[in-house]
Amino acid sequence: MTLFDWVIPIRVVDLIEIGLVAWILYKLYQWMRGTIAVQIFVGVLALYLIQVLVTAADMTMLQALFGSIGDVFVLAVIVLFQPEIRRLLLLVGQNPLVRRFMSSPAQEERISSIVAAVNEMSERKIGALIAFERSAGLRGYIETGAQLHAYITRDLLLTIFYSQNPLHDGAVIVRNGRIEAARCILPVSANMNIASDLGLRHRAAIGLTEQTDALVVVVSEQTGVISVSVEGRLERNVTSGDLRLKLLQALSPQLTPAKEKTDG
Repeated sequence: MTLFDWVIPIRVVDLIEIGLVAWILYKLYQWMRGTIAVQIFVGVLALYLIQVLVTAADMTMLQALFGSIGDVFVLAVIVLFQPEIRRLLLLVGQNPLVRRFMSSPAQEERISSIVAAVNEMSERKIGALIAFERSAGLRGYIETGAQLHAYITRDLLLTIFYSQNPLHDGAVIVRNGRIEAARCILPVSANMNIASDLGLRHRAAIGLTEQTDALVVVVSEQTGVISVSVEGRLERNVTSGDLRLKLLQALSPQLTPAKEKTDG
């Protein structure tokens, strides 16, 4: 028997698989780094190693104990990692290749109405909070407000956020190109690093985007400044042109670059 008989044959597909597994593990590490999920994962890994040792040592009682734990192990992992699993699914849903097959028709006309309304509210310093549903459903938040199911128009948005209108206090939620509800209650962010000069509208915008993949537009009642929140981050001093581009990119992923350039 020669040395070559002991060599394990390696195919090109094996090298590709090793590379993919390494990349996935690296991305999971980046995704979980700095969260409690890392500590939970270490604990789960420790339990698994103990089970391997117990099985190797043929400890009957401990094997039975770990066998009982194994029956509910998958359910326990889902419960423990629920926030991380939700974030992962949201990241997958935000992928342009995925959204291309699930996106609604282009919304250029609706977006023009939204930008015109937001621009006017900014000039008149009318406070506004508008949340746009993307791949993650906002039904739970929609049910907290007054149901409208109305087409988006500039005049309707201005009317809703007029200070004497009972619907102005809260958020408008847009789904599939329609205003689903107004006066909706959004979760307020508990992030202690948020600037102290930001009010409840901005904190609610950040809070919703921390928990979902929604895009939220805020108009400050004090300064008229337009802000946009995505993925738990808030960008302030957004111009009407930038706002239009952000809405086009977020809500109409099927548009080609040439089409976007023409519209701009």
